[in-house]
Amino acid sequence: MAKFIVDGNRRLQGEVDLQGAKNSALPIISATLLCSGESVIHCCPIISDINASIQILRYLGCSAKLSDHTLIVDSKDMNRCDIPENLMNEMRSSIVFLGAIIARKGKAKLYFPGGCELGPRPIDLHLSALRKMGVIIDERYGLITCRVKDKLHGAKIALPFPSVGATENIILSAVLAKGTTIISNAAREPEIVDLCDYLVKCGAEIYGAGESTIYIYGVDNLTPTVHTIIPDRIVASTLMAASAVTGGELILNGIISSHLDGVIPLFEEAGCNIKVRNSKLKIDSPNRLKPFKSVRTMPYPGFPTDLQAQFMALMTVSEGASLVTENIWENRFMHVPELMRMGANINVHGHASAIVRGVKRLSGAPVMATDLRASFALVLAGLAAEGETVVNRVYHLDRGYEKLDEKLRAVGADIERIKEAD
Repeated sequence: MAKFIVDGNRRLQGEVDLQGAKNSALPIISATLLCSGESVIHCCPIISDINASIQILRYLGCSAKLSDHTLIVDSKDMNRCDIPENLMNEMRSSIVFLGAIIARKGKAKLYFPGGCELGPRPIDLHLSALRKMGVIIDERYGLITCRVKDKLHGAKIALPFPSVGATENIILSAVLAKGTTIISNAAREPEIVDLCDYLVKCGAEIYGAGESTIYIYGVDNLTPTVHTIIPDRIVASTLMAASAVTGGELILNGIISSHLDGVIPLFEEAGCNIKVRNSKLKIDSPNRLKPFKSVRTMPYPGFPTDLQAQFMALMTVSEGASLVTENIWENRFMHVPELMRMGANINVHGHASAIVRGVKRLSGAPVMATDLRASFALVLAGLAAEGETVVNRVYHLDRGYEKLDEKLRAVGADIERIKEAD
């Protein structure tokens, strides 16, 4: 197990290259199961969630090799339709393999997924959609057993909530199904668009990706292809937060600026000067941030729940009071006690909202990471604090951020990874 030692109160300055999007790479890796042959995926981030996906591919009988951010998958010899509990427990996104396995094999046997403890993430939306497409599902003792009598068929599916995971599983199931599938109230995230772009290259017929209604016309087969993962907008926004919390100046290389439309105005509200040119973004931050009037997490194109913890870290040192409201996950304030250990002034109201009153300076302290995004929130607090902050259990952070400590050191942070015996 590893931890970070952060000696704070240092201004960050320099350039950082963005990694490929974790939340795009994972469903695309699953989608390679639908193509019997060799797929080449460029800009694949080297993180533990990707390694877990590769283990699943190999267990299923595929060959998978990741080298220099290029993943080569050959699914020709896929010979299994089950995923054991230990592999499912590696990450919560493992459920995205369900739709692809059913579409390829006509049956699947999976356990409920593991990963970050963010409260209930029910997969009932996934399962009810698959049932409409002809899947017979048995749930018992944490095990999901699925089979199709004849062939998956298209269906009209109206999601009560624009779930990213459910939208992905429906798409993965529908591309090889018989007939037409229409998803209403579909998730609109750029990662959904990237998945559909990959599948269309493979021969799928998908229309409306990135809109609230997606049409999928089933085809008989897909052909492997070469694809490049989009840049990670959550990592980009988090690095912008690292500049903001230290009064720094960073240049991010490889962005898609339209993916950041929901967060750039908030940084500007806090007093940051942002310039975008082509695929570069420059953020120049003030010595002390202005408060955020209100930050409310919403489905895309609203403010991402995956940035709530990081923005709360910014609020702890802003000049005034800020309000944050979490509308997606009920248990996503677990970082609050850790930030308060460092001197933050935060009042939580119920499970959904918190008022953060900025303090002049946080103080370094030992803190415990509770999930992927909260891990970086604690690193951000450490970067802004006086003295030494010890962030324990950074294996959470390794699920989504590639070589974070190296990238932060390269732009002036004093951060060190310490490995400890398990």
